[in-house]
Amino acid sequence: MKKQILAFLMMILMSSCNNDDSCSCVDNELVGKWKLIEVLADLGDGSGMFNPIESNKILEFKNNNTVITNTSMCNPFSNEVILSGAYNYFANTIVTNCQNPTAASVNFEIENNTFLILTYISTEGYAQKYKRVF
Repeated sequence: MKKQILAFLMMILMSSCNNDDSCSCVDNELVGKWKLIEVLADLGDGSGMFNPIESNKILEFKNNNTVITNTSMCNPFSNEVILSGAYNYFANTIVTNCQNPTAASVNFEIENNTFLILTYISTEGYAQKYKRVF
């Protein structure tokens, strides 16, 4: 009987996700595409403000805890080109695998399910604001 229950549980677990990127194992408000619209650069005194920028950078968060971009996960801190990373929705972090420690791990927050703010490790303060795109 234990073997039958174990086999049944394994079947349920295996059928809960398929092999494509649309796996709904992690369904959260971060999943989707986000476009970079503003950058905050602070001199270290807390007076920095977000300023609009022209950018074609898109981040796409997938259900399988990966994030991809059309530019690089490492800029503006490095010319290194890494097109994907992993995110932890519950810890609010993105691991980029960039060699520069400033961009190796990035914190994020979501505002009103419309804006995504990435906060980089920086003594002066640096952040990027993205808007959800459909």
